Amino acid sequence: MATKPLSAVLTGDLVASRKATRAQAERAMAALSEAARDFGTARKMNLRFTRFRGDGWQVYLSDPTYALDAALYLITRLRGEATEVETRLSAGIGPVVTTGTSDLSDADGDAFYISGDHLEIIGKRRRMVVAGKGIGPFQAAVFELVDHISAGWSPAQAEAVAMAMTERYATQDDIAEVLGITRQAVQSRLATAGYAFLHDALHAFRTYDFGEAAS
Repeated sequence: MATKPLSAVLTGDLVASRKATRAQAERAMAALSEAARDFGTARKMNLRFTRFRGDGWQVYLSDPTYALDAALYLITRLRGEATEVETRLSAGIGPVVTTGTSDLSDADGDAFYISGDHLEIIGKRRRMVVAGKGIGPFQAAVFELVDHISAGWSPAQAEAVAMAMTERYATQDDIAEVLGITRQAVQSRLATAGYAFLHDALHAFRTYDFGEAAS
């Protein structure tokens, strides 16, 4: 029997959404949807951002090696927007039977179940978690460390990191020009955020052989 390829599904919801105004919640969802679109476009993937139950959302990644990149990018884009609303998410790795029709509302597969189940038990302080096929202590620990490091970022730091993660801005000078600040200010934001170390962690996860895990 042929082995089914692995995919990643991120299931998330807004943190303390009942305390947020309707305008804040809508702005947060719009920011997440736009971030998902930009992330997918840069990597030639359709993440099919789908909103659930008012404050819930989900995206699909055909390539599971981008799970950590996508998780961090969505969280930082939202925080960088300074919406005063944050999100938490669960990345589930596994086979996908169908990605649904018009969106992910009727999608099916292990990756969806794993992602949804672990969001329910993520806890109040965590913002990201990963589980599923090929995920062992090392991969889970990388997610946890990235979660811990990014938790303390200011909106300005998060904005700089999100921009540094995309190929649209090739240099810190490009980021500085868009933000209207000096290159030294960009460098300071990235340095205090620890982005150089996160860059290596993202690369390690991105180059992990999920194909071997699926066999």
